[in-house]
Amino acid sequence: MSRLHQPSDPDVPATGGVPRPAAGPAQVPATRPGTAPGRAGNDGEDAVVQTSPVGRLAATVERLRREVRAAQAEADGRALIELAKGILVERLGCGPAQAARQLAELTEQAGVTPLEFAVEVINQASRDRLSEVTAAFLAAAAGRNSAPDAPEHSSSAVGLRSAESAALAAQDAQAVADSLLEHALTPLGAVAVAIWALGADGSLTLAGSAGFSPAEASRWRHVPPGVATVARRGLTERTGEWIGRLSETGLPSVGQHQHPEGGRAAVPASAAGRIHGVLEIVWPTPLEPQPPQIVRQIEALAELCAHTLETNALSGPDDDPSPRLLPDAAELMDLADGLHDPALVLVPQVDADGNLVDFRIHHVNARFLDPAGRPRGVVSGALLLEAYPMAAGESGLFEQIERVYATGEPFRTQRMRLTALVDEVPLAAVADISISRHGGSVLLLWRTEDETARLANLLQHAQRLARIGGFEENLLTGEITWNGQLHHLYGQSPADGPVPLEQLPAHAHPDDAVALGRFLRTVLHHHRPAAAAFRLQRPDGVTRHIRVAAEPVLDSDGRLYVVRGAYQDISAHHWTEVALAATRDQLAHSEQQASERHRLALQLQHAIMPPAQAPLERPGLRVAVRYRPAETEQLVGGDWYDAVVLPSGLVLLCVGDVAGHGIEAATNMVVLRNALRGLAVTGAGPGQLLSWLNMVAHHLTGSVTATAVCGLYDPDRRSLRWARAGHLPPVLVRGSEATPLPLVTGLLLGAVPEAAYEEHEVQLAVDDTLLMYTDGLIERRDRSVEESLTHLLTMARTLQPTLEQQLDRLLTHSRSDTDDDTCVVGVRVT
Repeated sequence: MSRLHQPSDPDVPATGGVPRPAAGPAQVPATRPGTAPGRAGNDGEDAVVQTSPVGRLAATVERLRREVRAAQAEADGRALIELAKGILVERLGCGPAQAARQLAELTEQAGVTPLEFAVEVINQASRDRLSEVTAAFLAAAAGRNSAPDAPEHSSSAVGLRSAESAALAAQDAQAVADSLLEHALTPLGAVAVAIWALGADGSLTLAGSAGFSPAEASRWRHVPPGVATVARRGLTERTGEWIGRLSETGLPSVGQHQHPEGGRAAVPASAAGRIHGVLEIVWPTPLEPQPPQIVRQIEALAELCAHTLETNALSGPDDDPSPRLLPDAAELMDLADGLHDPALVLVPQVDADGNLVDFRIHHVNARFLDPAGRPRGVVSGALLLEAYPMAAGESGLFEQIERVYATGEPFRTQRMRLTALVDEVPLAAVADISISRHGGSVLLLWRTEDETARLANLLQHAQRLARIGGFEENLLTGEITWNGQLHHLYGQSPADGPVPLEQLPAHAHPDDAVALGRFLRTVLHHHRPAAAAFRLQRPDGVTRHIRVAAEPVLDSDGRLYVVRGAYQDISAHHWTEVALAATRDQLAHSEQQASERHRLALQLQHAIMPPAQAPLERPGLRVAVRYRPAETEQLVGGDWYDAVVLPSGLVLLCVGDVAGHGIEAATNMVVLRNALRGLAVTGAGPGQLLSWLNMVAHHLTGSVTATAVCGLYDPDRRSLRWARAGHLPPVLVRGSEATPLPLVTGLLLGAVPEAAYEEHEVQLAVDDTLLMYTDGLIERRDRSVEESLTHLLTMARTLQPTLEQQLDRLLTHSRSDTDDDTCVVGVRVT
């Protein structure tokens, strides 16, 4: 910044350091006569343009346009130059003529135009928001342009100061809008601007506009409160609302049909902490995110608009030219004194820079009681945060007062927590708060909830939740009192009047007349409390199940004069009982059906495989069987076994397990067991028998799946040929060792239409024991099959005197926890 040549006053600007800008509008070189703008005039075509009448006319129009722009620039800058002269008069203590000469000398030394140097003097002297904006914008422009005489250096500062000069001198917001668009916003690419004034009721009035047609501006002259527009959105954020493309938001606004795809900016116009309106700017094309210096420039322009809206009264929406007059502090004090709730009248306190810092308690009404016991005279006149510092705490009361003062929108809430310091001890209370702005003051009301009101509120909520309505009927005067919940139960408005207790049968279902008659006789004639349930038929056609209870109140002579009672809507309870009764009936029927199915499954299972069966004895062979049904009836399964001597003299030994439980599993078990017994008569080996049984399981039983082990024992040779279909292999106990037989291959029964099964032959010796079992003997939920099989082998090594005792010991010490059926077949060679 250049400094004035005045050593005695260090605050006066001096020369030097200001770069020379490019030629302004007045210094643009003139086009040669007869040459159209933008033409070089060097070829044959340009020569024709120069000599034609149209070319001469275009050149003349361009020259006159430049002269008009230069004259406008000179007129706009004259006020700035005069302001700079006034600053020099005040700083140098000289006269106007000497100040003009000093300004001319300093301008010549700095090498800039008088208008540009005047702006430099004003910026350094004012140190205001526009100075900061201009410095930031010029710094950014200098970074983008390497040439020191870039045109942006001068145009931004001159444009902003010209807009400020016009705003301060304007008599209305319309002149401010014209000046802003011409000097400050057009260089930013904007094509229209609107200045909205915020009314005390939250409405928006178009105080001034530029760039819109008169019809469009007239159509948007007044926006009622609560209507969502771009300008109203600008009130919600401190930095305003910046919209890239208007059509994407769906918000209405002035000029929306002229530039639907353009960008918008709506910035609140605030001064001294109070919002007076909104500055809305329109761009013809989508708006990209703006740099910080542009945002600060527009915020400074919005502050100029706030100054105009604050100092100039606006006409109301009803075309009344008289200014809007709001109640002053004296009228607000009279209003507060007439209220029955505690009230404070607050006036704003601003600092030297015009920023809102606090509110002064201008008046307290007679209902006011200070929590700390201070007299009203001590509180009145104090600053709000000094008297009640906790207002700035977590309750957010001070922030709400600021917002109401800034926007004019009232604030009301219930049950706000308020805290006050009494002898450095915080005391909390709950109150209903109301804050409203009246002119330049704020009215704060609160109502503390006392014990009586709190209990009444609790009773009201309890009655609403329990759907209870109370009544009182005076039989001497005929006066009947109902609460609001009782009117709601009857489906009528309070204007319809209550229903006398004696007329209750007329509003009930006819089938409930006997019960209601007994209830009325007990209360009204026998003077005893009573209760009854009935169906209430409401006027809207809805039937509700109601329970009524009443008690008589007698006077000193024993005569009835008041009946008090309550109605309760028990419809939900009634229909819940109906649903529960239906559910109980359905559950009982389902349990009966399940019991029948389980009984049938058990009968079928026990008929084929009785739990106790006599051992099978052949020369040199003893066979014992143990079957343990499931402990839970619902788990009746498809485990099966068979031990039978075939016509060939061989002994068929097999165990199996059909997938599933219940009657289906038991039925499928019978089919497979009988089929295997019939197929064994053919003399086929165990592998072939399982192959045929697989076809039966797949085709003849509805694709049932099962596991099985099938063996044919030859008593003469003491040999066992066996095969398995997805089942655990048998266990051979010889001496003190117990080992499972080799795991031959064999697929689950019923999984595929055809399958082949591998056979294995084992030679047995005297005193050998062979164990065949189902998974119910070893299966556990928390152990693997290998671990469970290891435990079985350990238990099988301990020989018992008889085969039956051996099988009983295995069942007794089984660790299975699945409650499934269990089959064990034991074979001992003798």
